Amino acid sequence: MKSTTANFTITDNNVFKNKMLNWANRFNIFCFLDNHGYSPGSAAFDCILAAGCNRAISLQKGNAFASLKDFYEKKPGWLFGHLGYGLKNEVESLSSRQDELIDFGLGFFFEPEVVIRLQNNELTITSTFKDAEIIYTEIEGQPETIAAATPTNVIVEASISKEKYIAAINALQQHIIKGDCYEINYCQEFSAQNAVIDPLYTYSRLVNLSPNPFAALYKLEDKYCICASPERYLKKSGHQIISQPIKGTIKRNNENAQEDDANKKQLFSSIKERSENVMVVDLVRNDLSKICKEGTVEVEELFGIYSFPHLYQMISTIKGELADDLHWTDAIKATFPMGSMTGAPKKRVMELIDEYETTARGLFSGAIGYVTPNGDFDFNVVIRSIFYDAANKTLSFSAGGGITFNSNAEEEYEESMLKAEAIVKVLKER
Repeated sequence: MKSTTANFTITDNNVFKNKMLNWANRFNIFCFLDNHGYSPGSAAFDCILAAGCNRAISLQKGNAFASLKDFYEKKPGWLFGHLGYGLKNEVESLSSRQDELIDFGLGFFFEPEVVIRLQNNELTITSTFKDAEIIYTEIEGQPETIAAATPTNVIVEASISKEKYIAAINALQQHIIKGDCYEINYCQEFSAQNAVIDPLYTYSRLVNLSPNPFAALYKLEDKYCICASPERYLKKSGHQIISQPIKGTIKRNNENAQEDDANKKQLFSSIKERSENVMVVDLVRNDLSKICKEGTVEVEELFGIYSFPHLYQMISTIKGELADDLHWTDAIKATFPMGSMTGAPKKRVMELIDEYETTARGLFSGAIGYVTPNGDFDFNVVIRSIFYDAANKTLSFSAGGGITFNSNAEEEYEESMLKAEAIVKVLKER
């Protein structure tokens, strides 16, 4: 079918988002991205939905980035999909010891049948699936709320005990003392078998509890990523490349404004958090220097403190201008995986992550996002996310943090549990 495009004005964005998701769930593949009103200046839309599949590529070992480049160049257009953490083995001479509990593969991208963009109450539908006007009518006929098709009461188990978690951190700090690395991101996985959830409703609950600027609901056949990420991995706009790593977290006190402000100031002045943040900033600067024009890489903001419903986060912003002779896939290959989820130096800490973590990361620490017809892109960091295999009734999520010489193992464990708190709450019976 020939592509059709139509524009509409929406009176209530939140209601229409629910209708969009209810409508999209009929497809085997869809990707919904929502910034929840954060950072309007850096986002190209309030939300975007890609549904249906005209063509797709599953990235394979040995030629992942080259095949993605070829796939795009044969027919430049909208692509949506993900980059799995396992792509690290395509970037460096690495391997993975563990199998993934929920296997999304190395990466997957699809050219959608329908792209729906919502920005400032203005809706644009582009479709090769059916007429854009018909799609709008179908969406408007959907329920205004997302209801649970089944009760949710999933009990998860940690992949590692508190004692072993702390022992691993102590061992990693010995590697830091020996000079093997300066900072390393260490995570634990939580999982459940025989788990039955409604992915749409679970996503709705998660983002209501924890709305974040890089949220995503991603369906790939029977597998779902239910994501409330606060972090951008990498964005390309024209020749400009931007990365916004997060390092530094503190819990908010929404019951006491004075204590809440004190927590914010404590995060900003924390030597430990600043140390983590500046190390990942240096790592990102180094990554961007490989692909950007000389002299264009700069730190636009260092130690920015950003407010989220339950947490304050320390976010820095690094920018550069992509070299003229490089493809957008080159920018990803040179910078993946993101430094905030690995550490420094990147290759060595990825070896240590594989050695000390008890499960493979899979899509966790990867990225979900889109590529435009002119080669721009925007990808998140897949954290604060639930992974669900509806066919096997398997569920998992992971949480952790950056470890440095100054880290306190007990506090690091508590920070990882804090990050998992919102997800555990979502998975309990409402």
